[in-house]
Amino acid sequence: MASTVTADERNTRNIHTAACLIIGDEVLGGKTVDTNSAYLAKWCFSLGISLKRIEVIEDDESEIIEAVRRMSDKFDFVVTSGGIGPTHDDITYQSIAKAFNLPLVLNQKTFELMKKYSKQRPGEEPFKWDEDSPKLRAKLRMAELPTDKSRDHDKQFLFPCEEQGMWVPVAVVNGNVHILPGVPRIFQALLDGLKPSIAPRLVDPALIRVIISTPLPESSIAPYLTELQERVEPNGVKVGSYPRMENKKNTVTLVGKDKEFLDSITPEVVENIQGKVVTVEGEDDELPEANL
Repeated sequence: MASTVTADERNTRNIHTAACLIIGDEVLGGKTVDTNSAYLAKWCFSLGISLKRIEVIEDDESEIIEAVRRMSDKFDFVVTSGGIGPTHDDITYQSIAKAFNLPLVLNQKTFELMKKYSKQRPGEEPFKWDEDSPKLRAKLRMAELPTDKSRDHDKQFLFPCEEQGMWVPVAVVNGNVHILPGVPRIFQALLDGLKPSIAPRLVDPALIRVIISTPLPESSIAPYLTELQERVEPNGVKVGSYPRMENKKNTVTLVGKDKEFLDSITPEVVENIQGKVVTVEGEDDELPEANL
């Protein structure tokens, strides 16, 4: 059943949940290691957004269409990464446009900023922006964006890093699908640049993570942690246990939004797992002895 929620409604409602769609054959083939989803996960955690899903799919139009439709309908804030370059296999813009029955339209501001901030590389022939050529058509692929002509352009095309000399836009389709590049440096800059625009829609308190290091094996603390999770779940707390095979210590985490409640149960957990609260996992690892 098609959703009756409009793009403008998706673009203004409070943000509680998020999803990430990594697009690229190079990730699935092992050529490129995805770091963007990890960065987004930390970004969401710091803002109190619950990241519910991360998916990696190939550069395939039908897969992109299915995934963005489903994610847009189910989650408040969707981020895609990859597939918006100038080559034939960069099909994210055209696929997402097709997913929501939108045309690709040359975005004039993107094109003007591209001309303004693009730099000629050493050994590269001078480029003529006003002369039709295969290179120009390749560049135009990066400025032809999914466009809903019935909606305000300012809500569809964001330029959070314009003042830093970056021309790449964040196209926002269907009100909540944010199309970002796959290059980690640019992805991170644009994502951080979005914070001011979404801040008024963030109503959930930021998540808090308590990290406890313990020398005990998981098998010995498992019964206690199981009982603990059942007891604290009504308070919105998740208990995690993570083995660190290369070290003599394991990690237990308490994640929630009620700082007062987390503070109240932490001493009990520390005592029961013979642990120690740390700020960063591994900070209490034994240092190797110096060669004297």
